[in-house]
Amino acid sequence: MNIEDFQNKFGIIGRSKEIRDLVDITMQVARSEISVLVYGESGVGKEVFVNALHGYSSRADKTLVSVNCGAIPEGILESELFGHRKGAFTGAVESRKGYFEIADGGTLFLDEIAEMPLTTQVKLLRVLETQEFMRIGAETVTKVNVRIITATNKDLQTEVAAKRFREDLYFRLKAVTLNIPPLRSRKGDIEALVNAFLNNYSETNKISLPIITNDAIELLKNYNWPGNVRELKNVVETAAALSRSSVLTSASFESIMTINLHEDEKRHLPIYLKRTPEEADRELLFRALFEIKKDLVELKDIVYHSQREVYTSGYPSVDQVIPLDELEKEAIKNAIFAAKGNKRAAAKLLKISERTLYRKIKEYGI
Repeated sequence: MNIEDFQNKFGIIGRSKEIRDLVDITMQVARSEISVLVYGESGVGKEVFVNALHGYSSRADKTLVSVNCGAIPEGILESELFGHRKGAFTGAVESRKGYFEIADGGTLFLDEIAEMPLTTQVKLLRVLETQEFMRIGAETVTKVNVRIITATNKDLQTEVAAKRFREDLYFRLKAVTLNIPPLRSRKGDIEALVNAFLNNYSETNKISLPIITNDAIELLKNYNWPGNVRELKNVVETAAALSRSSVLTSASFESIMTINLHEDEKRHLPIYLKRTPEEADRELLFRALFEIKKDLVELKDIVYHSQREVYTSGYPSVDQVIPLDELEKEAIKNAIFAAKGNKRAAAKLLKISERTLYRKIKEYGI
């Protein structure tokens, strides 16, 4: 199988040198049993390469089990991975297989491996070295034949230096590292990605294929794409859904990209090439609306703090004391609402890990 056929089979879109080199490495290591670490920023498409590694391996007819280590609360991650015996802990009403047993003979993909607790890292290292483990509460060893693929958007060397990740496990996992480049460093792939997203959108929604103009492609190529391929896909699908015409121009994308820009202060406006007076006016309008929104938020904050000052003036009574757990619960609900249900974004707003957020959600029944 050549590179083009491989890309078509596994949906790897792009003709840039960076992507073709990655595909070449993927094809070489997929047939082996060596562990692979896939590194890249959020949204670059790490899962696509994981699927290709499994699908092109000798285990392709077996199960690929994907586990997000950052989304499972710390207290139950070990049980999820290795399983448990009935009665091993409170709530263990029956014996249960873990992901290692479920993936036996196939591939286990551990996403966000940097979020794995140190205690669980020790047990993972043992499984990698011996292909055996013990269920929680069990007295016998379980042997498995599993290939491990891991992924992260964090620099594991930095995590090792900070004592948040075991050095021996790091070296065991990084036998081969696939470093997926961000979209901003391979903008030559943007047009192919856009066309693929539009094709999928038209097929899924059973509509005629939208046409995208050259000025729209230029606009997309000159945007920084901090959310990488995932953000590009969302923008393209949103533009197609909101368009009243079958032709997508730069105007179809400008408002969407301006809104995306203001969700993250690190993002930069695209460089608009050959902007018309109408396009310039539209940009100014969106900037003005954003400033108005920001002013309203600031005014709301001022009113809130002024009320708090009145409320807390003098010595508070017993009735005015709010329990910490209630304050924490309210803060979590507000963060989830502000993040529109996105748990990862809510965790960032609260400045806690995603795992801690999931634990708190369960604890407070949110």
